[in-house]
Amino acid sequence: MQVTETLKEGLKRGYTITVTADELDVKVNEKLAEAQPDVEMKGFRKGKVPMALLKKQFGQRLIGEAMQESIDGAMSKHFEDSGERPALQPQVTMADGENWKEGDDVVVEMSYEALPEIPEVDLKTISLEKLVVKAEDEAVEDALKNLAESAQDFEEKDGAAEDGDQVVIDFVGKVDGEAFEGGSAEDYPLVLGSNSFIPGFEEQLVGVTAGEEKAVEVSFPEEYGAEHLAGKAAVFDCTIKAVKAPKAAEVDDELAKKYGAEDLAALKGQISERLEAEYAGAARAVMKRHLLDKLDETVTFELPPSLVEAEAGQIAHQLWHEEHPEVEGHDHANVEPTEEHNKLAERRVKLGLLLAELGQKAEVEVTDQEMTQAVMNQARQYPGQERQFFEFVQQNQQMQQQLRAPIFEDKVVDYVFELADVSEKEISKDELEKAVEALEDE
Repeated sequence: MQVTETLKEGLKRGYTITVTADELDVKVNEKLAEAQPDVEMKGFRKGKVPMALLKKQFGQRLIGEAMQESIDGAMSKHFEDSGERPALQPQVTMADGENWKEGDDVVVEMSYEALPEIPEVDLKTISLEKLVVKAEDEAVEDALKNLAESAQDFEEKDGAAEDGDQVVIDFVGKVDGEAFEGGSAEDYPLVLGSNSFIPGFEEQLVGVTAGEEKAVEVSFPEEYGAEHLAGKAAVFDCTIKAVKAPKAAEVDDELAKKYGAEDLAALKGQISERLEAEYAGAARAVMKRHLLDKLDETVTFELPPSLVEAEAGQIAHQLWHEEHPEVEGHDHANVEPTEEHNKLAERRVKLGLLLAELGQKAEVEVTDQEMTQAVMNQARQYPGQERQFFEFVQQNQQMQQQLRAPIFEDKVVDYVFELADVSEKEISKDELEKAVEALEDE
């Protein structure tokens, strides 16, 4: 077997792999000898079928297997010896194509783009600023106010019911004059505007007063869960027993206990911690962007054109769909990447290769526990189908990589943060929001 270099231009590589007819024949005979003890054929005892007959019977199929194994072996040895890694799957074609016949040498042309050598980066020379935001009293008070409104109660009021009020009603639902099962209730507290009843019901109770009786006429939706009611017109005879206005809960120890805190001071402490955790997450995003910007500016190496082209095409396609949300499938004209798409693709490919190299040298790994958590988080988007989603991920290597990639990247970024020269700067919440907005505008 012989491997001859035919192209070495930048990151482009080309090789001719030659497997001689004799080498191929030896490999076929080895396969036949390995299979012979288990072969049964009419007129011969098991394991006693002559090699010549076996070769006539199975030779053609085994030649294909031997050819593939020889070429795969030659490619593996080449990458092992050279230390190169292909950017994408190498292209492999037979030189003789359909003209090849048994007894000829097998000549294969292999071409690929090699991944570049990534230069060393002294991470200790990278200077970064970590933004720190403390939870201000005003922000804590606003959060407490929102919690109080969420924990609102209702108190009786004089006058007509408005949107947002609670009406306490007795009702009996009838279809064609006959009451139906599940269509009646007493002392039912209904918040108007909550959309908890079928469409059109709550709107008709706006303006009612305590003691009033109201016939609410509605139609069940065509897709209603109970088939015997779907699409049917109904009348609900309602008695309004009380009208109540919403009242925010008091900001006190009782409110704190509703949210699992020992007292108001403890609840304030929990809110401060939550707010500062949110600020820290936003500040980390800002620092990560600044890190990536610095790496992009200071580190230079040749990029595989095929990776840049593929990334630019993906960016252009994704942005096109964002601009045309009405097109759900991919049955549309080809989307050509612009110069802006190409520049963004170059940045993403460069940083992706660089972070991968840094992570590999630092032996950064994504644990099974981290992957499981990522799958669980993603599965929540498909309520009722979590098990099917788990099975889909287990069988789909591409999906696993999509989930693993951002976890790996964040772990590498954290590794760089630990080595970089990081100084802290305390700023206000408004200043942090402006810093985040600046990222979105870029």
